[in-house]
Formats: sequence, structure tokens, C-alpha cells
Amino acid sequence: MTDTNQHNLIDIGANLTHESFQHDFDDVLERANTAGVETIIVTGASAEGSIHAQKLASRYPQLYATAGIHPHEAADFNQETAKTLRALGNVSEVVAMGECGLDFFRDFSPRPAQEKCFAEQLEISCEIGKPVFLHERDAHENFIKILEQFIGDLNAVVVHCFTGNESQLDAYLELGCHIGITGWVCDERRGQHLHDFIGKIPANRLMLETDSPYLLPRDLKPKPKTRRNEPFYLPHILHAVAAISGKPPEQVAKETTETAKAFFGLD
Repeated sequence: MTDTNQHNLIDIGANLTHESFQHDFDDVLERANTAGVETIIVTGASAEGSIHAQKLASRYPQLYATAGIHPHEAADFNQETAKTLRALGNVSEVVAMGECGLDFFRDFSPRPAQEKCFAEQLEISCEIGKPVFLHERDAHENFIKILEQFIGDLNAVVVHCFTGNESQLDAYLELGCHIGITGWVCDERRGQHLHDFIGKIPANRLMLETDSPYLLPRDLKPKPKTRRNEPFYLPHILHAVAAISGKPPEQVAKETTETAKAFFGLD
């Protein structure tokens, strides 16, 4: 892996509240810093997880947080949950609402519950005025229909961990969405199709993320001893995206960092 300390990257999506990080959390942050990842947005995906993410962000200056309810948790969404999200949304360390959206791949929550939870969180995001961090899997048509109802009142939108097809990308770009790219592009089994069109994403709409501890890039050499992904590997994703886009890594690093700072309102 090329030394990328000078790049000052931002990982816009890392699930650092995951239990797999409990035993070496400070080491994970140190490795990220050594790799040039200067800022990490910790994803909130449940009420408890969002509170945890905010607390981490209040303790570590390189961390910020999101606050949201993942579609897997949608069945448990209620007015108390909404109250918690509104409170978190007004805390300075919380720079976006979400992770929220639809996931019809696993259907861990009933689809009507997912759609209701998604719409209510978009409404909260409109009220608070912060960007929204979105999840969509195998639910594009329903997702777009709901998003279109709120898009004009939302501060800004990023579709995180984009894995869809070209027409879906075009639809998101048409709505003005930003796009988050993960190590999925490094997976020859599932992500090869992305190579044909992610170059279409405008520089001011593209951001990078690891989605740690998930989606460890498959093409890492030598292969890590563990399958846990972490922000340290963000430079690997940077180099993959740069190669696909036909741009120097330094340029992609600068562009994605500037885009993330503008999107999340970071100093």
C-alpha cells in the first residue's frame, strides 16, 4: 500500500461502536491516523448505537457521529426513538442524520415498518437541517419514491455504500445525491460492474468509506489475519477508485476530502 499520510482522508462511514472494536479501539484510531485517515464519521444505526457514537465523538477529536435507525431496526422505531434522534441531531458532534433507509435484501424488519421509519427520519432531518446518511439495498424503486417526497427540503443526501447499477446511480445523481464508495469496488465477485460507471460521479459528489468492520477489501495483499475491516484500509479503497477513475490518487484524495468537509460541515 502506498504511503498516504499526506492525503488527510475522511472515512465517512465506520461502525466503530461494533463490539469487535472494543478490545483495541485506541489502536484502531492510531492505525487510521498513521495511514492518513484524519477524520472518521462513526455511524449510528440504532438509538443505543447513535448515543454511543455521539459519546465516542465527544471524547475523540478525530471522530464525528451520525444518529439514525437502520432499516434492520425499523420495527422498534417509536416516538421515544424519534425524540432521541431529535436530541442527538442538535448536538455538535452529530454531523448527519442516519443511517436510515430501506433494506429489502434481508427484510429484518417488515417492509411497511421500514418505509414508515425511513420517512419519519427524513422528516426529522428536514426539521434539524443536517445532512442525511442513507442505506438502500434491493429497494431502489420504493426508496426513490420516499426520498423524492423530501429531497427539496433536505440539507444534503449521501447514498452510502453504493452497490447498484448505472441507472440507479443516474437516478441518485439526478436527485442531487452524493455517493459513498466502499471496498465493494475491490470485490471481483460483486463489485466489478461498478468499474464501468463510477467515473460518472462528479468530484464534488463522491466520498469514500470503509463501512468497518464490514466489507474488508478482498484484494488486500497480503491478506489480513482477520476479516475485520477498519479505517486503516481506506487508502486502499482510495487507490482502487483512483485507478478506476483514471485519476492520480492525490487528486481523488483531495477531492473526496474537500467534498466530505463541505457535506458534513467540518472545519
